[in-house]
This record gives sequence, structure tokens and C-alpha cells, in this order.
Amino acid sequence: MFQEIGIALCLLLVLEGILPFAYPQRLRKLLALLAQLSDRQVRVMGLASMLLGTVLLYLLH
Repeated sequence: MFQEIGIALCLLLVLEGILPFAYPQRLRKLLALLAQLSDRQVRVMGLASMLLGTVLLYLLH
């Protein structure tokens, strides 16, 4: 079980590293836009991301 969690975290780091590696300038622009959003908007986006990930994980498993 702990090995699967470790693998999942490693994959998360790989996926999160793709955007800054491939498009560092676009990432800066995206972060600047994100900084302008309200806390509520950021929370809604985070919730939507978690729900989407949960649904996709359920469908793939």
C-alpha cells in the first residue's frame, strides 16, 4: 500500500513539473492570473479538480 502511495506521489511530481519545464514563461503568466482570483474562485477550482480526479480514478479502476 505504501509503495503505491509513493508511486502516486512520484507521478504527481513528474506531471506537475511538465508545465514549468516546457513553458516557464506561460506558467508565470498563469500564476499572475491566478493571483488575481478571489479565494472562493480558487477553492471552487480546487474542488472541481479533486472531484474530476476522483471520478477519473473511479472510472479507470
